[in-house]
Amino acid sequence: MKDKFNGNPEFSIHNLEFIINTPAIRFKGFSGEWEVISFASISESFDYGLNAAAKEYDGKNKYIRITDIKEDTRVFDHGGVTSPNTDLTAADNYRLKYGDILFARTGASVGKTYIYREQDGLVYFAGFLIRARIKESVNAEFIFQSTLTEKYNKFIRLTSQRSGQPGVNALEYGAYEVFLPQPKEQTQIGNYFQQLDTLIAQHQQKHDKLLNLKKALLEKMFPKQGKKEPEIRFKGFSGEWEDLELCQIVDVRSGRDYKHLSSGDIPVFGTGGYMLSVNQALSYNENAIGIGRKGTIDKPYILKAPFWTVDTLFYAVPYAKNNLDFIYATFQKINWRQKDESTGVPSLSKVSINSISVFTTEETEQTKVGNLFTNIDTLINQHQAQLKKLNNIKQACLEKMFV
Repeated sequence: MKDKFNGNPEFSIHNLEFIINTPAIRFKGFSGEWEVISFASISESFDYGLNAAAKEYDGKNKYIRITDIKEDTRVFDHGGVTSPNTDLTAADNYRLKYGDILFARTGASVGKTYIYREQDGLVYFAGFLIRARIKESVNAEFIFQSTLTEKYNKFIRLTSQRSGQPGVNALEYGAYEVFLPQPKEQTQIGNYFQQLDTLIAQHQQKHDKLLNLKKALLEKMFPKQGKKEPEIRFKGFSGEWEDLELCQIVDVRSGRDYKHLSSGDIPVFGTGGYMLSVNQALSYNENAIGIGRKGTIDKPYILKAPFWTVDTLFYAVPYAKNNLDFIYATFQKINWRQKDESTGVPSLSKVSINSISVFTTEETEQTKVGNLFTNIDTLINQHQAQLKKLNNIKQACLEKMFV
């Protein structure tokens, strides 16, 4: 499956002639125009959801609401799964089956869609959702993927305009027109995107597991409140850690305006990351940790010399015998929002940063701990990069493979 998404699938490209009602890219072996047809014509019915509150999950019956559909992946978020608080003996009509597509009908998420998958289990859908029961003669996966295109998004933006909250009703969804190829081509396109979604989901799952692992290790590999030794430790290390203020392990320095500088190859960083490059550096050979002075104050990140930082970004340079990666992990444990000194735009001061108490250990153990978190971050970044690549491929294919 990997080779299928490396940018070289077996597509034919209509780049030499203009053919009406055909996509820019097609799988080989398919030709001819696609048919324009309404959602109503390819659906057995459009139904509104169950008018019931949610209750604690009963272990069997799941309840899907607008907020349970993830914005980015459009999958059922089982993190806070609930059950419908009603008698379900007469609720079979609200139970989802294979190929059902849900549409959000009101609010900020109007137009958001979800396709039921059997691995989601026994699911009932809530009242602010509309279900389209797609006819068996039509590939439901193809229809679902068509709702992720810009053409569909434009329809939602135009149709949902109301005097109050934005909304799209069942009749309006039914009137939406989609271009439909022959069943075999529908199936091949639907399968392609389903496989791509599976690959994206796999990377997302690995990414999320690594984030959870990192979060757990940040708790267990540093002493908890009232303790002076961590719960988990590398072999060969023992003894209490030292409780110090940040000013004893890092030198917090201020960023400066860069506008008087010329263009160059020295990166300039702000609270949001890289901005541009100039011809001078504030730090030529000392690596540091950037932490926002104003605005985004809770997203520290490592700065590799040479670099320049703007006046809204402090940079903390470790003193001798202190490991940069260990201190970066320490910075990620700090609740920076609690240190906010402003009633308006979030702000930090050198005084507030310097006075923060943290636990530290001797340099050899610091290096071991720092290297562990660096390796985890590397894996997280690799999955993030792969997710970005796959999502870019999907967006490009959605644009080119649908009419």
